[in-house]
Amino acid sequence: MAIRNLITCGLEPIEEVLLPFQEFFKSKATGGILLIVSALIALIWANSPWGDSYLSLWETKFTVGYGAATLSKPLLLWVNDGLMALFFFVVGLEIKREFMVGELSTRSHAVLPIMAAIGGMIVPAAIYALINIGGEATQGWGIPMATDIAFALGILALLGDRVPYQLKIFLTAVAIVDDIGAVLVIALFYTPHIAGWMILAAVALLIMAYVGNRMGIRTPVFYAVIGCLVWLAVLKSGVHSTVAGVLMAFTIPARTSCDAEGFLYNASKILEDYKSSVRSNASVLTNATMNSALLSMQHMAVRAQTPLQRLEHGLHPLVDYAIMPIFALANAGVILGGDFGALMTSQVTLGTACGLLLGKPLGIVLSVWGVAKLSGGFPGGMSIRHFIGAGLLGGIGFTMSLFIATLALSDSPELLTGAKTAILAASTLAGAAGYLVLRGLPLPSDSNGS
Repeated sequence: MAIRNLITCGLEPIEEVLLPFQEFFKSKATGGILLIVSALIALIWANSPWGDSYLSLWETKFTVGYGAATLSKPLLLWVNDGLMALFFFVVGLEIKREFMVGELSTRSHAVLPIMAAIGGMIVPAAIYALINIGGEATQGWGIPMATDIAFALGILALLGDRVPYQLKIFLTAVAIVDDIGAVLVIALFYTPHIAGWMILAAVALLIMAYVGNRMGIRTPVFYAVIGCLVWLAVLKSGVHSTVAGVLMAFTIPARTSCDAEGFLYNASKILEDYKSSVRSNASVLTNATMNSALLSMQHMAVRAQTPLQRLEHGLHPLVDYAIMPIFALANAGVILGGDFGALMTSQVTLGTACGLLLGKPLGIVLSVWGVAKLSGGFPGGMSIRHFIGAGLLGGIGFTMSLFIATLALSDSPELLTGAKTAILAASTLAGAAGYLVLRGLPLPSDSNGS
């Protein structure tokens, strides 16, 4: 919630120039727009006369280290193993916050999104498995399980007040439970081999981070250093490195070192000192008391926040506006040549498309309907149509589906191309269908006669 009735302190010329761009990046739809643009650029680039340069770019080896202690990977894997670990770290922070104080913190609030997410994972996975039973791509059953929350919430943002706020909270909670399921699927089913010593090293480092949490260490540098070591240990263990991001997120402190009453008392004293030191034409450059008060207020504000909040708030722009668009650019470049008809009717393509377009909404809606029948109705005055729209938006797999596809089908470029094509097409259709269903709903003011 924005703070009202503040005096505008004036904008510098560069701030006036950048203000429209800042407003654009504050919009919840912006992340989805950037993903779409990045995916389109990748598709056009990969299928253009310069398509070879697209492939060679992501196959370029990039080496980090010195001497014998080096880590060398193609740029594509630095994106999928490195940048996506940071993405999953932010996901982990969101999961921790939701279980502590959000929609998943109480049983009554958590039942509906958890059951909807479980249904939305089981049904599409089952549909995919049935279509691909006995085929080469059977191991890709995890592809249609997850929801791309950036796209889904971006579409809800375009609908504005036509969509109840409770539905946005519901879909967010469903996507977070989906993410938990995706992490478990990656860790348990898409890990080819395990190096026990590296697992033990990662556990020891996580314990060190947890002990630091309990001792009151709040500096991000401490957790950043340990997090990098955990990432390297998990990477070398054989478990996908993105799991390290989620595990590390759970060690981040989620408590303040100054409660609300303490902050209010100290802040009032600091403001009194600041007020008493203000003189006509006073400058903070020459007034030591004013400067000291400002620094003290800054210190108190940091202590009144949790490290979890600060990290989540600070990293979200990086994830939404850089990491996810780069991931889309690196992974959405599907080459559409060859027998396109055969590609679109292959088992992997049909399984992925049907899982996302049919399985996701079917699993979510049936689960919600079952919970509503047992609990006495739909929450917040919403109808089954709201949840049909949300279920269709749940079929936007995009980022997570592309990611799982690269893990499940990396040994078969042809199957991976079929899966990626289906993900892009099904996610687009699911988003459009969800938008149209929710767009057709009456505005809340229409339903109450105001």
